[in-house]
Amino acid sequence: MEQNLFLKVKNLRIYDISMPIYPGMPVYKNRAEKQPQTEITRNYENGVRETRWLLDTHTGTHIDAPAHVIPGGGTTADLDLSCLIGSCRVLDLTAVNDRITAGDLAGQPVLIGDFILLKTKNSWAAGNEVDFIYLDAGAAAHLAKAGVRGVGLDALGVERDQPDYPTHRTLLERGIIIIEGLRLREVPPGAYQMLALPLRLLGAEASPARVVLLDRE
Repeated sequence: MEQNLFLKVKNLRIYDISMPIYPGMPVYKNRAEKQPQTEITRNYENGVRETRWLLDTHTGTHIDAPAHVIPGGGTTADLDLSCLIGSCRVLDLTAVNDRITAGDLAGQPVLIGDFILLKTKNSWAAGNEVDFIYLDAGAAAHLAKAGVRGVGLDALGVERDQPDYPTHRTLLERGIIIIEGLRLREVPPGAYQMLALPLRLLGAEASPARVVLLDRE
C-alpha cells in the first residue's frame, strides 16, 4: 500500500506524494486512537454504496495550520491557497540520521518564498513512525530566517519528542505552512510545481491533503 504514484501525461510528469488512507495504515507513533475507522452505511440498497469514515485531522499526508499549536490561531480553512499551489523545491537529505539540523541545511539551495520539501530516509521506512528523522528547532529557525513560505517532511511529525513543540511554533508563528506525511522516495531533488489542497474543514487545526508535484520535461 505504501508506494508513490507516478504518471506521465504528454510532457508532464505527475508525482503523487500522498499517503494512501486505509484502516491499518501507518499512523503517528503507532497510536491506536489515530487509526482510521470505516463503516459501510449502505451496501447497494436502492443501488448505491455509502461509507462513513472516522479520521483524525492529522491522518496520512496532512497540512498543519497555526491553530495546531497557537490558541486562536488560523485554521486550515484560513490558509492562503496561493501558498499551497505553485513552485516548490525538494532537498535531498537522505544522508541525515536522527534529525535535520541547521548545519545539514547550510549550502542547500533555499530561496526566499520557496516551499521546501525535505526528502529523508523516512521515505524508505514506511511503518517506522516512532524513531523517524525530524526537523529540529534550529533547522526550523534557519528555514524561517531564509524566508520560506512552507516546509514539508516525509514523516508523520515534523518534530519528535521536543517539549513545547519548538519546531512547530518556530514555523507556524511566522505563518510558514507545515506539511507532514509526504512520500518522496521516487522524487529526484529539484524544482517542481506543487498542488497541496487541504479539505475545507471549518475550525480544523489540520486536514488530510492530496499533494502532487508536476515536472515538465
